[in-house]
Amino acid sequence: MISIIIPANNEEGYIGPCLDLILSSQAPGPDAPGQPALQVIVAANGCDDGTVAETQSRRAAFVEKGWQLDVLDLSEGGKIGALNASDAIALYGRRIYIDADIQVTPELIAQLARALETADPVYASGRPRVPPAKSYISRRYARFWEKLPFIAEQVPGCGVFAVNAAGRARWGAFPDIISDDTFVRFHFSRDEMHGVSATYAWPITEGFANLVRVRRRQDEGLEEMRRLYPDLARQTQVTAPGGGKKLRLFLRDPVGFMIYAAVAITVRLPVLRNRSAWDRGR
Repeated sequence: MISIIIPANNEEGYIGPCLDLILSSQAPGPDAPGQPALQVIVAANGCDDGTVAETQSRRAAFVEKGWQLDVLDLSEGGKIGALNASDAIALYGRRIYIDADIQVTPELIAQLARALETADPVYASGRPRVPPAKSYISRRYARFWEKLPFIAEQVPGCGVFAVNAAGRARWGAFPDIISDDTFVRFHFSRDEMHGVSATYAWPITEGFANLVRVRRRQDEGLEEMRRLYPDLARQTQVTAPGGGKKLRLFLRDPVGFMIYAAVAITVRLPVLRNRSAWDRGR
Protein backbone atom coordinates (compact mmCIF):
# COMPACT_ATOMS: atom_id res chain seq x y z
CA MET A 1 0.00 0.00 0.00
CA ILE A 2 1.33 3.40 -0.93
CA SER A 3 0.38 7.08 -1.13
CA ILE A 4 1.16 9.13 -4.24
CA ILE A 5 1.43 12.89 -3.80
CA ILE A 6 1.04 15.20 -6.81
CA PRO A 7 1.32 18.97 -6.29
CA ALA A 8 -0.36 20.82 -9.15
CA ASN A 9 -0.39 24.52 -10.01
CA ASN A 10 -2.31 25.32 -13.19
CA GLU A 11 -1.70 21.89 -14.71
CA GLU A 12 -4.74 21.71 -16.96
CA GLY A 13 -3.86 19.46 -19.89
CA TYR A 14 -1.10 17.74 -17.90
CA ILE A 15 -2.78 16.37 -14.78
CA GLY A 16 -5.33 14.32 -16.76
CA PRO A 17 -2.75 12.26 -18.71
CA CYS A 18 -0.66 11.94 -15.53
CA LEU A 19 -3.60 10.41 -13.65
CA ASP A 20 -4.70 8.25 -16.59
CA LEU A 21 -1.30 6.58 -16.70
CA ILE A 22 -1.33 6.03 -12.94
CA LEU A 23 -4.72 4.36 -13.41
CA SER A 24 -3.10 2.07 -15.98
CA SER A 25 -0.36 1.09 -13.53
CA GLN A 26 0.12 -2.34 -12.04
CA ALA A 27 -1.25 -2.60 -8.50
CA PRO A 28 1.44 -1.74 -5.93
CA GLY A 29 0.55 -4.56 -3.52
CA PRO A 30 -2.30 -6.29 -1.69
CA ASP A 31 -4.93 -4.25 0.13
CA ALA A 32 -5.30 -4.38 3.87
CA PRO A 33 -8.90 -5.10 4.91
CA GLY A 34 -10.97 -2.00 4.25
CA GLN A 35 -8.08 0.01 2.82
CA PRO A 36 -7.13 0.81 -0.80
CA ALA A 37 -3.83 -0.43 -2.16
CA LEU A 38 -3.19 3.00 -3.63
CA GLN A 39 -4.03 6.51 -2.48
CA VAL A 40 -3.45 9.41 -4.86
CA ILE A 41 -3.50 12.96 -3.50
CA VAL A 42 -3.64 15.83 -5.97
CA ALA A 43 -2.89 19.11 -4.20
CA ALA A 44 -4.13 21.82 -6.55
CA ASN A 45 -2.56 25.01 -5.22
CA GLY A 46 -3.55 28.47 -6.38
CA CYS A 47 -5.09 27.16 -9.60
CA ASP A 48 -7.19 29.43 -11.80
CA ASP A 49 -7.64 26.92 -14.63
CA GLY A 50 -9.31 23.52 -14.99
CA THR A 51 -6.85 21.49 -12.92
CA VAL A 52 -9.35 20.61 -10.18
CA ALA A 53 -12.16 19.74 -12.62
CA GLU A 54 -9.81 17.64 -14.76
CA THR A 55 -8.74 15.76 -11.63
CA GLN A 56 -12.28 15.28 -10.29
CA SER A 57 -13.37 13.80 -13.62
CA ARG A 58 -11.14 10.78 -12.90
CA ARG A 59 -12.71 10.02 -9.51
CA ALA A 60 -15.10 7.34 -10.82
CA ALA A 61 -12.23 5.53 -12.53
CA PHE A 62 -10.29 5.40 -9.25
CA VAL A 63 -13.34 4.12 -7.39
CA GLU A 64 -13.84 1.41 -10.02
CA LYS A 65 -10.25 0.29 -9.55
CA GLY A 66 -10.60 0.23 -5.77
CA TRP A 67 -8.08 3.04 -5.33
CA GLN A 68 -8.57 6.34 -3.49
CA LEU A 69 -8.32 9.78 -5.08
CA ASP A 70 -8.16 12.78 -2.76
CA VAL A 71 -8.27 16.30 -4.19
CA LEU A 72 -7.08 19.30 -2.21
CA ASP A 73 -8.19 22.65 -3.65
CA LEU A 74 -5.82 25.05 -1.92
CA SER A 75 -6.38 28.75 -2.46
CA GLU A 76 -2.74 29.67 -1.92
CA GLY A 77 -0.18 28.74 -4.54
CA GLY A 78 3.16 27.14 -3.75
CA LYS A 79 4.55 23.65 -4.16
CA ILE A 80 5.90 23.40 -0.61
CA GLY A 81 2.51 24.16 0.93
CA ALA A 82 0.94 21.59 -1.38
CA LEU A 83 3.46 18.94 -0.33
CA ASN A 84 2.91 19.58 3.37
CA ALA A 85 -0.88 19.60 3.04
CA SER A 86 -0.71 16.29 1.17
CA ASP A 87 1.62 14.69 3.70
CA ALA A 88 -0.85 15.63 6.42
CA ILE A 89 -3.58 13.42 4.91
CA ALA A 90 -1.43 10.62 3.46
CA LEU A 91 -2.63 7.21 4.62
CA TYR A 92 0.62 5.31 4.22
CA GLY A 93 4.26 5.68 5.22
CA ARG A 94 5.49 4.61 1.79
CA ARG A 95 5.12 7.65 -0.45
CA ILE A 96 5.81 8.57 -4.04
CA TYR A 97 6.07 12.25 -4.98
CA ILE A 98 5.27 12.95 -8.63
CA ASP A 99 5.19 16.20 -10.62
CA ALA A 100 1.91 16.77 -12.42
CA ASP A 101 3.45 16.71 -15.91
CA ILE A 102 5.12 13.31 -15.42
CA GLN A 103 3.89 10.27 -17.34
CA VAL A 104 4.65 6.96 -15.66
CA THR A 105 5.02 3.59 -17.34
CA PRO A 106 2.77 0.72 -16.14
CA GLU A 107 5.51 -0.94 -14.09
CA LEU A 108 6.93 2.09 -12.26
CA ILE A 109 4.56 2.37 -9.27
CA ALA A 110 4.73 -1.34 -8.41
CA GLN A 111 8.52 -1.42 -8.75
CA LEU A 112 8.92 1.60 -6.49
CA ALA A 113 6.56 0.08 -3.93
CA ARG A 114 8.65 -3.10 -3.83
CA ALA A 115 11.87 -1.09 -3.46
CA LEU A 116 10.42 0.54 -0.35
CA GLU A 117 9.52 -2.75 1.35
CA THR A 118 12.21 -2.60 4.02
CA ALA A 119 12.57 -1.24 7.53
CA ASP A 120 15.78 0.56 6.57
CA PRO A 121 15.54 4.11 5.16
CA VAL A 122 15.18 4.01 1.37
CA TYR A 123 14.99 6.55 -1.44
CA ALA A 124 13.96 5.23 -4.86
CA SER A 125 13.18 6.41 -8.36
CA GLY A 126 12.91 5.17 -11.93
CA ARG A 127 14.79 6.14 -15.07
CA PRO A 128 13.79 9.53 -16.57
CA ARG A 129 13.31 9.62 -20.31
CA VAL A 130 12.76 12.88 -22.17
CA PRO A 131 10.04 12.75 -24.87
CA PRO A 132 11.05 14.30 -28.20
CA ALA A 133 10.96 18.09 -27.91
CA LYS A 134 9.64 20.33 -30.66
CA SER A 135 12.68 22.61 -30.84
CA TYR A 136 16.06 21.43 -32.13
CA ILE A 137 17.88 23.10 -29.23
CA SER A 138 15.81 21.29 -26.62
CA ARG A 139 16.12 17.93 -28.41
CA ARG A 140 19.91 18.11 -28.51
CA TYR A 141 20.11 19.42 -24.94
CA ALA A 142 17.92 16.55 -23.72
CA ARG A 143 19.90 13.91 -25.60
CA PHE A 144 23.10 15.16 -23.98
CA TRP A 145 21.47 15.55 -20.54
CA GLU A 146 20.39 11.91 -20.55
CA LYS A 147 24.05 10.86 -20.98
CA LEU A 148 25.31 12.80 -17.94
CA PRO A 149 26.65 10.41 -15.27
CA PHE A 150 24.26 11.80 -12.65
CA ILE A 151 21.30 10.89 -14.87
CA ALA A 152 22.60 7.72 -16.51
CA GLU A 153 24.39 6.11 -13.55
CA GLN A 154 22.81 7.44 -10.35
CA VAL A 155 19.26 7.89 -8.99
CA PRO A 156 18.42 11.52 -9.82
CA GLY A 157 14.72 11.47 -8.91
CA CYS A 158 13.84 14.20 -11.42
CA GLY A 159 10.07 14.64 -11.19
CA VAL A 160 9.58 11.32 -9.35
CA PHE A 161 11.03 10.17 -6.05
CA ALA A 162 9.83 7.72 -3.42
CA VAL A 163 10.64 7.11 0.24
CA ASN A 164 9.52 4.57 2.80
CA ALA A 165 8.36 5.42 6.33
CA ALA A 166 11.88 5.29 7.78
CA GLY A 167 13.16 7.54 5.02
CA ARG A 168 10.30 10.02 5.39
CA ALA A 169 11.03 10.24 9.12
CA ARG A 170 14.34 11.96 8.34
CA TRP A 171 12.65 15.32 7.97
CA GLY A 172 9.47 16.93 9.25
CA ALA A 173 7.58 19.44 7.16
CA PHE A 174 9.12 20.51 3.87
CA PRO A 175 10.89 23.85 4.40
CA ASP A 176 10.26 26.84 2.17
CA ILE A 177 12.94 26.10 -0.42
CA ILE A 178 13.27 26.13 -4.19
CA SER A 179 14.25 22.51 -4.79
CA ASP A 180 12.22 19.97 -2.82
CA ASP A 181 13.69 17.01 -4.71
CA THR A 182 17.26 18.09 -3.91
CA PHE A 183 16.28 18.60 -0.27
CA VAL A 184 14.98 15.03 -0.06
CA ARG A 185 17.86 13.47 -1.99
CA PHE A 186 20.40 15.15 0.32
CA HIS A 187 18.99 13.14 3.24
CA PHE A 188 20.15 9.82 1.78
CA SER A 189 23.52 8.22 1.17
CA ARG A 190 24.38 6.57 -2.13
CA ASP A 191 23.85 3.13 -0.57
CA GLU A 192 20.32 4.07 0.50
CA MET A 193 19.27 5.07 -3.02
CA HIS A 194 17.66 2.44 -5.21
CA GLY A 195 17.01 2.84 -8.91
CA VAL A 196 14.37 0.64 -10.50
CA SER A 197 14.35 -0.35 -14.16
CA ALA A 198 10.97 1.18 -15.05
CA THR A 199 11.04 4.52 -16.86
CA TYR A 200 8.90 7.62 -16.86
CA ALA A 201 8.52 10.55 -19.24
CA TRP A 202 10.06 13.77 -17.93
CA PRO A 203 9.23 16.63 -20.33
CA ILE A 204 11.83 19.24 -21.12
CA THR A 205 11.08 22.90 -21.66
CA GLU A 206 11.17 24.30 -25.19
CA GLY A 207 13.80 26.68 -26.53
CA PHE A 208 17.10 28.16 -25.39
CA ALA A 209 15.64 30.96 -23.24
CA ASN A 210 13.42 28.60 -21.28
CA LEU A 211 16.25 26.11 -20.84
CA VAL A 212 18.30 28.91 -19.29
CA ARG A 213 15.51 29.92 -16.92
CA VAL A 214 14.88 26.36 -15.74
CA ARG A 215 18.59 25.63 -15.35
CA ARG A 216 19.03 28.87 -13.38
CA ARG A 217 16.25 27.83 -11.00
CA GLN A 218 17.88 24.43 -10.57
CA ASP A 219 21.28 25.99 -9.86
CA GLU A 220 19.76 28.48 -7.41
CA GLY A 221 17.99 25.62 -5.64
CA LEU A 222 21.24 23.69 -5.30
CA GLU A 223 23.10 26.75 -4.01
CA GLU A 224 20.29 27.44 -1.53
CA MET A 225 20.60 23.89 -0.21
CA ARG A 226 24.36 24.27 0.23
CA ARG A 227 23.85 27.54 2.08
CA LEU A 228 20.99 26.46 4.36
CA TYR A 229 21.97 22.82 4.91
CA PRO A 230 25.77 22.64 4.63
CA ASP A 231 26.00 19.42 6.65
CA LEU A 232 23.60 17.63 4.29
CA ALA A 233 25.43 19.05 1.28
CA ARG A 234 28.82 17.85 2.50
CA GLN A 235 27.69 14.25 2.84
CA THR A 236 26.09 14.16 -0.61
CA GLN A 237 27.90 12.63 -3.56
CA VAL A 238 29.38 14.88 -6.25
CA THR A 239 27.13 14.99 -9.31
CA ALA A 240 29.21 17.04 -11.77
CA PRO A 241 31.35 14.97 -14.18
CA GLY A 242 35.14 15.23 -13.91
CA GLY A 243 37.45 16.38 -16.67
CA GLY A 244 37.89 12.94 -18.23
CA LYS A 245 34.17 12.29 -18.38
CA LYS A 246 33.54 15.76 -19.80
CA LEU A 247 35.99 15.02 -22.63
CA ARG A 248 34.30 11.70 -23.38
CA LEU A 249 30.90 13.38 -23.37
CA PHE A 250 32.18 16.03 -25.78
CA LEU A 251 33.62 13.46 -28.15
CA ARG A 252 30.37 11.45 -28.14
CA ASP A 253 28.13 14.46 -28.77
CA PRO A 254 29.96 17.73 -29.51
CA VAL A 255 26.80 19.57 -30.60
CA GLY A 256 24.90 18.56 -27.47
CA PHE A 257 27.92 19.44 -25.34
CA MET A 258 28.13 22.95 -26.82
CA ILE A 259 24.41 23.59 -26.34
CA TYR A 260 24.53 22.31 -22.77
CA ALA A 261 27.61 24.44 -22.04
CA ALA A 262 26.03 27.52 -23.63
CA VAL A 263 23.01 27.18 -21.34
CA ALA A 264 25.25 26.75 -18.29
CA ILE A 265 27.28 29.86 -19.20
CA THR A 266 24.22 32.00 -19.99
CA VAL A 267 22.72 31.13 -16.60
CA ARG A 268 25.53 33.15 -15.01
CA LEU A 269 24.92 36.22 -17.15
CA PRO A 270 22.44 39.03 -16.34
CA VAL A 271 20.16 38.07 -19.23
CA LEU A 272 16.95 36.07 -19.62
CA ARG A 273 16.05 36.68 -15.99
CA ASN A 274 13.61 34.34 -14.28
CA ARG A 275 10.04 35.49 -13.87
CA SER A 276 9.61 33.77 -10.50
CA ALA A 277 11.41 31.45 -8.08
CA TRP A 278 9.46 28.57 -9.61
CA ASP A 279 10.01 29.21 -13.31
CA ARG A 280 9.03 26.12 -15.31
CA GLY A 281 9.65 27.70 -18.69
CA ARG A 282 6.08 27.30 -19.89
